[in-house]
Amino acid sequence: MRRASKTLLALLLAGLASRASTAACTGTLYLTIDTGSMSQAETIAAIMKRHDVRATFFLANEKTVRGDFTLDDTWADFWRARVAEGHAFGSHTFDHGYFRGDTADGHVNYAVKGQPVRALDGKAMCAELDRSQAAFRRMTGRGFDAVWRAPGGHTTPNALRFAQQCGYRHVGWAPAGFLGDELPSDKYPNDLLLRRALSNLRSGDVMMMHTGIWSRKDPFAPMLDTLLAGLKSRGFCFATLAEQAAQDSR
Repeated sequence: MRRASKTLLALLLAGLASRASTAACTGTLYLTIDTGSMSQAETIAAIMKRHDVRATFFLANEKTVRGDFTLDDTWADFWRARVAEGHAFGSHTFDHGYFRGDTADGHVNYAVKGQPVRALDGKAMCAELDRSQAAFRRMTGRGFDAVWRAPGGHTTPNALRFAQQCGYRHVGWAPAGFLGDELPSDKYPNDLLLRRALSNLRSGDVMMMHTGIWSRKDPFAPMLDTLLAGLKSRGFCFATLAEQAAQDSR
């Protein structure tokens, strides 16, 4: 009886703590992370874990600083750890190509660096998005959430329509949510990017950064620690895009 009472008390206290935490939130932000060189992947993961923040990762098969690719099995341990932590995941295409406009015959032009431009129909578009998911599922046993992001955020009407038909909703980012980690660090130093994000982000904004940018000399990723602390001190909570979709469907 005493053990049951203690269990009941613990459950009540946990519920109160959860409600208090929810009540303390003055708004919700959605951190999203696109794949890149992966030079900052472990740093970002450690910071999010320290702040108990979950994000949405958008995955493409990009070359990494290790000389391999983000969806190679050599990254399986990294992605399995992120699944265990409760993050959400979406497609960033497989080849990280850019959509360059729709064609008169109902296709969409897809440009991958070093390759001829391809004209994708709906089936080919779905295959490009699903190919990333298949690699991720092979490594982790988990599929993607029903979201995708076009490289560079560049979409076309046909690309959006094709993706919707195969179950993917496109998610971009808010202007204030562009954290600028891909910009040149001499013109956009970390302290400037940090101040800008802390000042301009508002509830409901989708934030965007990368797991590593080849061209930036002074990575922004270590500043995520200060950024998350500052945003949480303003009363913001964080959620994944999967949680957002579940909330919107209620």
